[in-house]
Amino acid sequence: MMNRQRYNLLLADDDEDDCAFFRDALDDLLLPVSLVTVNDGVQLMEFLENNSSDNLPDILFLDLNMPRKNGVECLTEIKQIDDLKNLPVIIFSTSLDMEIVDKMYEKGAIYYIRKPGDFSKLKKVIENALTVTAENNFKQPKKEHFILQP
Repeated sequence: MMNRQRYNLLLADDDEDDCAFFRDALDDLLLPVSLVTVNDGVQLMEFLENNSSDNLPDILFLDLNMPRKNGVECLTEIKQIDDLKNLPVIIFSTSLDMEIVDKMYEKGAIYYIRKPGDFSKLKKVIENALTVTAENNFKQPKKEHFILQP
């Protein structure tokens, strides 16, 4: 399924329950991944800037609604920084507003996931995200494949 030993994932989400839920799903999947979480956009950008040379995450799961700096602002910034612009960003949000989805696609996110409330669906959509991301060589797919369903 995955072509590397281990994937480093970064989850930016201010909801601690969502972070715990995500971590539990990953643990349950027994995938070769490590997860770091940050709780707002300012923390996220600091983390990325401090790790930009050699220790960037392989995939960033980005919540849109965060305090201090939201996901839209973070994605915009990430894509403007040379060391970060190729970082694969998967939007991970409770809302599914098509206008925002389109905007995130245009800004260069590679996938959009609506957070499922159901644990088995969360596991499925995370596994799916990691699989298709690797299969696509971490590149943005065609627009019709942008939204990932569990």
